[in-house]
Amino acid sequence: MKKIICLWSCPRNISTALMYSFGNREDTEIYDEALYGYYLHKTGLKHPGYSEIINNMEIDYQKVINQIILRPKKDINFHKLMTHFLIDIDLEFLKKVSNIIFIRDPKEIINSYSKVIPNPTIEDIGIKQQYELYNHLIKTNNDPVVLDSSILLKNPNKILIILCDKLEISYSNKMLKWSKGPKKADGIWAKYWYKNVHRSNGFNNYKIKEIKLSPKNEKLAKDCEKYYNFLFSKSITI
Repeated sequence: MKKIICLWSCPRNISTALMYSFGNREDTEIYDEALYGYYLHKTGLKHPGYSEIINNMEIDYQKVINQIILRPKKDINFHKLMTHFLIDIDLEFLKKVSNIIFIRDPKEIINSYSKVIPNPTIEDIGIKQQYELYNHLIKTNNDPVVLDSSILLKNPNKILIILCDKLEISYSNKMLKWSKGPKKADGIWAKYWYKNVHRSNGFNNYKIKEIKLSPKNEKLAKDCEKYYNFLFSKSITI
């Protein structure tokens, strides 16, 4: 049976790097944010490249689910997705996939995200939605894997071994390195968001950064903290 993995990330995480990690496996097909067009069409948010994304992606979420997510090509199929895309979407399809909830410290998200999208909201950050998704999956007996990006970056080899075990797939050391530059699977928004990851060929070491947020963004981080702390308590650890 073919394995379908949905990575439910928050923005400005290292989700693209993790997608590249899986994409370096010979048995895996990777997909970059197939629900992004639907999300922008639904919300009307003018993200960078809005018109190009809307005009080039499927905006019917049910078609995305049936024709892309639930139509696997290889033995392993890895979908990088953002949790805040799940607006007015029937979540029944999640019973047919393996789910990873990929979290990051909200201060780090907000610090990075606000450089591209000023004055983000709690809906933009996605951590509350990750908390809600986790509870939904638990209630439907579809336990997700929770992974914090800082834990992954501190020891990629060990964490990827654990992750693969939880997903019931074999581990490959090819997941630790990939070629620099754009990838065929990149979404058309890559030119706005992926500059740093395109310069990488593996997971960078985790570094604690001194972060100073505006009062408004500091309050947002505080509002997100309880959701993040709960999910962090469920994360894979060594």
